[in-house]
Amino acid sequence: MRLVISRCSVDYEGRLAAHLPLATRLLMIKGDGSVLVHSDGGSYKPLNWMTPPCALAEIQPDETEAADGATAVWVVRNAKSGDALRIVIHEVLHDSSHDLGVDPGLVKDGVEAHLQKLLAEHIHTLGDGYSLVRREYMTAIGPVDILCKDEGGGHVAVEIKRRGEIDGVEQLTRYLELLNRDPALAPVTGVFAAQLIKPQARTLATDRGIRCVTLDYDDLKGIDTSASRLF
Repeated sequence: MRLVISRCSVDYEGRLAAHLPLATRLLMIKGDGSVLVHSDGGSYKPLNWMTPPCALAEIQPDETEAADGATAVWVVRNAKSGDALRIVIHEVLHDSSHDLGVDPGLVKDGVEAHLQKLLAEHIHTLGDGYSLVRREYMTAIGPVDILCKDEGGGHVAVEIKRRGEIDGVEQLTRYLELLNRDPALAPVTGVFAAQLIKPQARTLATDRGIRCVTLDYDDLKGIDTSASRLF
């Protein structure tokens, strides 16, 4: 992973246009090729980013940019969509690279692990005609919680969380990008399943064509309640 702290401006060019004016920011270049732009606020969420597959090229600033004090320009272009991040760097305050090694992946807590087991046993919860392929379907970046088939025979990747937030949607997005490169599986759609899904996560998932499903833990466990008893 490469970490660069610099004074820079950032423009997103593609289906959407967004501009970040000149300021000091953290640029994070991960080993999978993704590039993230962070500020000192906003918790874990980057201000802007580009997900793989993408390529980073460093070019010379144009005359206007150079006259404004720019010393370099990074162009990060997505290989599929053609969208690009244009990062105009004026000053580099820090530049370091770190080998983080192989990540063992997220170890789910007991509730998430139990939700995965229960949903696999009751895969029809996702819809009539759904069938289980397998739990913990391995990819190059970790296991997908559940791989199943829908009523039409199409593959569906399911990511399960106790609390559904943006990082879970991002995780499922990365799995879908990899799975859809396999002609034996593609096209693969996604389902983001959680006991509670945050509005921001639901909006991002919907924008990316991922279906959201709210899971009822008690219903999956088959616990009877006063509402389901006659007396």
